[in-house]
Amino acid sequence: MVRAVRVLPAGNWSGSAVDTVVLDYDQRHRRRMAMTAGAGTEFLLDLSDAVPLRDGDGLALEDGRVVRVEAAPEPLAEIHAHDAAELLRVAWHLGNRHLPAQLAAGVIRIRRDHVIEAMVEGLGAHVHHIDAPFDPEGGAYAHGHNHGHHHHEDEGALEHDDRIDDEGTGRG
Repeated sequence: MVRAVRVLPAGNWSGSAVDTVVLDYDQRHRRRMAMTAGAGTEFLLDLSDAVPLRDGDGLALEDGRVVRVEAAPEPLAEIHAHDAAELLRVAWHLGNRHLPAQLAAGVIRIRRDHVIEAMVEGLGAHVHHIDAPFDPEGGAYAHGHNHGHHHHEDEGALEHDDRIDDEGTGRG
């Protein structure tokens, strides 16, 4: 089976992809995993370290082909507040719980969780259910997993993730 051994950051590669693999947030945080892309291209993701894959990244196959990564829509809770101070307060509570969070202009997106959503509403904010790609940043403890992405000023995230990769070595 052909291996994907390198990530080409979105916007930093050109040419056309031979196929596209659609992955949710958890599937985009792997080091080693067999994959089948939408048109049937089979390959082994075989990276030296677990790297958070982003929408638009390319996976460079050993034979020179590239498979494009597409972030799959997921069920999310989009949090809105009456003002910036209220949203900041909600962000503090989410960060205190070490939840992956995607920040954008005037909203915070998290994975749906009825307990957290009730807490957010109890703090005075509003929750809207949406389906969208989930792309939180790695946070202060991500140690180099950004692989060259540049983000807009209104984006960022709060995240702490204790998951273990396929090899049982951890991600950080």
